[in-house]
Amino acid sequence: MATPRKRPLVADLTRELGEAREQQAATAEILRVISQSPTDVKPVLDAIVLSAARLFRCDLAFFLRCHGPTFSQAALVGSDGSHIPLDPAALRIDPEINFPSRTIVSKKNLHLPDWSAIDLPEHERRIHETYGINSSLFLPLLLRGGECFGLLALASKHPRIFGNSEISLAESFRDQAVIAIENARLFDEVQAKTRDLTEALTHQTGSSNILRVIASSPTDVQPVLQAIVESACELCEATDATVCLRDGDSLVYNAHHGPIPVVLGRHVISRGFAAGRAIVDRAPVHVHDVLSEEGDEFPGAKEWSVAQGVRSLLSVPLMRDEESIGAILLRRREVQPFTDKQITLLQTFADQAVIAIGNVRLFEEVQAKTRDLQESLQFQTASAEVLKVISRSPDTLQPVLDCIAETSCELCGSDGVTIFLLRDEMFHFTAVSGAVPKHLELLRSNPVPSDDPTSVFGQLALKKQTLHYPNVTDARELDQARISLGGPRALLLVPLIQDGDVLGIIVLRQSHERPFTPRQIQAIETFADQAVIAISNVNLFDEVQARTRDLEESLQQQTATAEVLQVISSSMGNAQPVFEQMLEKATRVCGAEFGLMGLFDGEVYRRAAVYNVPPAFDAAVPKEFRPTLDSGLGAALRTAQVFKTYDLSKSEQYLSRSHPAIVAMVEVAGVRTLVIVPMLRDAKPIGAISIYRKEVSPFSDRQIELLKNFANQAVIAIENAHLLNELRQRTTELSQSLDDLRSAQDRLIQTEKLASLGQLTAGIAHEIKNPLNFVNNFSALSVELTDELNDLLKGAKISEDISKEVDELTGLLKDNLGKVVQHGKRADSIVKNMLLHSREGSGEHRAADINALVEESLNLAYHGARAEKPHFNVTLQRHFDPDAGMLEAFPQEITRVLLNLIANGFYAVSKRKADNDGAVFEPVVSATTKGCSDHVEIRIRDNGTGIPPEVKEKMFNPFFTTKPAGEGTGLGLSMSHDIIVKQHGGTIDVVTEPGQFTEFTIILPRTKILSGKFRG
Repeated sequence: MATPRKRPLVADLTRELGEAREQQAATAEILRVISQSPTDVKPVLDAIVLSAARLFRCDLAFFLRCHGPTFSQAALVGSDGSHIPLDPAALRIDPEINFPSRTIVSKKNLHLPDWSAIDLPEHERRIHETYGINSSLFLPLLLRGGECFGLLALASKHPRIFGNSEISLAESFRDQAVIAIENARLFDEVQAKTRDLTEALTHQTGSSNILRVIASSPTDVQPVLQAIVESACELCEATDATVCLRDGDSLVYNAHHGPIPVVLGRHVISRGFAAGRAIVDRAPVHVHDVLSEEGDEFPGAKEWSVAQGVRSLLSVPLMRDEESIGAILLRRREVQPFTDKQITLLQTFADQAVIAIGNVRLFEEVQAKTRDLQESLQFQTASAEVLKVISRSPDTLQPVLDCIAETSCELCGSDGVTIFLLRDEMFHFTAVSGAVPKHLELLRSNPVPSDDPTSVFGQLALKKQTLHYPNVTDARELDQARISLGGPRALLLVPLIQDGDVLGIIVLRQSHERPFTPRQIQAIETFADQAVIAISNVNLFDEVQARTRDLEESLQQQTATAEVLQVISSSMGNAQPVFEQMLEKATRVCGAEFGLMGLFDGEVYRRAAVYNVPPAFDAAVPKEFRPTLDSGLGAALRTAQVFKTYDLSKSEQYLSRSHPAIVAMVEVAGVRTLVIVPMLRDAKPIGAISIYRKEVSPFSDRQIELLKNFANQAVIAIENAHLLNELRQRTTELSQSLDDLRSAQDRLIQTEKLASLGQLTAGIAHEIKNPLNFVNNFSALSVELTDELNDLLKGAKISEDISKEVDELTGLLKDNLGKVVQHGKRADSIVKNMLLHSREGSGEHRAADINALVEESLNLAYHGARAEKPHFNVTLQRHFDPDAGMLEAFPQEITRVLLNLIANGFYAVSKRKADNDGAVFEPVVSATTKGCSDHVEIRIRDNGTGIPPEVKEKMFNPFFTTKPAGEGTGLGLSMSHDIIVKQHGGTIDVVTEPGQFTEFTIILPRTKILSGKFRG
């Protein structure tokens, strides 16, 4: 009796034993699945995640497989052991955005016992929200080279620490997955090598055929050469093949196979032909395209190829004792270069041709040895022929069985060969070669049961081994009454066995005086094995074809859907391209002849898109109409359900001829089967997609689901177009409002600047005018007082010398006062102009004569400069275009700009003249106008000092100036830029060369839309 202290220990050991047994059973189950699925990894992965979820009591167990820079799910089960559908989406391998990527990159286990204690990437946050996962263990799947191609993951909804034993067990599961994947990879490699061996066997068969002909024609080389061209043409996939032999300096065509005619039977050896070059160079000549630049080296061959439609050429010389005795020439009518294997094979054929030619001379010496070789070659050739048929007929069994029957009959010299296949426990007559006696005709229509031990078929099904009856009438275990129908004969029955099951029988019969030899029996058994391979190939091919069709259909539908979505994304605002692309994809993918798509407003159905519609039907059916309630379209729109018709020609609407559109569908377009899918928005039909077949063939559920998907996408496209057009209209309105607001803001700022400047100018002009009036008035008065002084002095007694001196002084004083009066009047004119241009009325936006503005600005600037510096002089040149005409602008502001630019020109020419140290220099300032249809161009040019590049970059910046203190404020060009660009919407540019010239170019639009008529 166990003590209380030992009971927990026994319980623990019992539990551990149970866990160990459970783990051992899971491992054994996985190994069993691996052994049963050497070519398919999926069942192994499913078994592993299922065992892992059960043993570790995880909420999730799954495999991830790597695909280059991404990974995706390969197997996934939940806590209850149920398989969860896989997410086809692939995730990018990036350690920053998900946990699996960290395991893949580091190639080390990643144990995260508590997700709540760490920051989760976006991918794991979604998993946590979807499945409630809070802990995980990731184990990388590593190949022998250290490459990580996936991982095994265990996850739980509660924080959990996986122990060392659990991690070790999980690693064993991971290693088993690696073994399964390696097994599948090795199987694929074996399959690839098998294909290579099959190809090599095919080539060997071709060589064997030629050798057989060589052996059978020891005294005549012609059959050998003919076999060579036929085999070369077939195995090298050429349009035709020719063997030409050397005769002195000429080539003579000895054998030809194929549809291309041989124009000349003999021609001179020349490098201008492929065969001639091969003989001369003693090396293969391969011309990929004789009509390309490559073919220019073969003018003779190119001329023939143009006439006969030949494109690719291959010629191999026949070499004997390092001498060319001829060549083999292959031709193709399409551009398809020959492969290295084909070139090598053709060289083999060339060698065989040389051997055949030599054998003709040596036949008598080797005839005895050839007989044995011929027999072996015959069996090998026969076997190769059957393999060739098998390789050519992967999807059909009958050609293989016919070939086996014919080859067996010929090889064994049999009276006849019959092949039976076992179906539904009965042997069915399937293939025959040779004579067909009456008793075999009876078997053709009456299959033989496989469980009848008194028949040869029953005996073979029972014994499952080859049966040889030298004389079947001597076999007492058989029903002699039935056997006697065929008379005395030798029978050979060879079973077709796969995995211990009999699939059929090959039966050979011949005279009982000639029983079958062991070598013949061995050959027929080989044929039986080949027949089994062919049966397996056909079965596998049928399965693969069925799977391929399903995958192709799914891929076509997915591709079509993706392409339609791409068109939707690239045709925002325009649903028509979406309709056309969608209808085309729907029609083609669903195997229909043509399709229609229309929109429905509740009353009228209007055609929106067509695809491949017959013209006669298109003309017979109106583009818009009101659907009747009892028509297919009306039913689909009324019920908002799919409408389909199996055979429209048998419908009541057609038979009663009450619907012209349906009659036109059947009689004009030849429609038999159709399906109509409504386009629904908020459960209301807004249109329909209709596709049509001309044969009676119903649409599958998958195709109808695809059409429904397209209908939903069409509704989305319509909604997208509607919303995008509204958005674009609203955006346009907001953009226009924003542009108007910015324009008004710029004008307001500029108006404030110019208004302030105008007020300042007016104030300065008023302040100057008062003292200037005093100067002018007192100067005039002083002239009068000088005259009065002269009159008074005339009556005084003054010496003649003093009188002359007084007269001289008063005259000089009078002259000076006259000059003061003259310049005062000039200054007064300038002040008047300043007041004129600064008064409020001058700010009106109106039409102005541009030539008059420039002329007035020139005069005003010139007189102002002369008033400031009486000795200033400059040549003014005017080049005014009479077509400059009128311009809508603020004349006062344009005048300010011109005055500023002209004044800068005066300053530049004055400075250059001062810097010339007395050298001859004529200052020139020119003004040019030019009128265009939509704008006016003004150029102000001077031949002054020019502007350095560093100054030119900053010249329009506010307060930037290069003039000395007191001569400039740096605001002139800045304000000129604002007036021209911001206020008038024009441009101002400058071209200059330091020390030579400066030219300002102003371009003003003739009209400009402004937010107000006046400045302020």
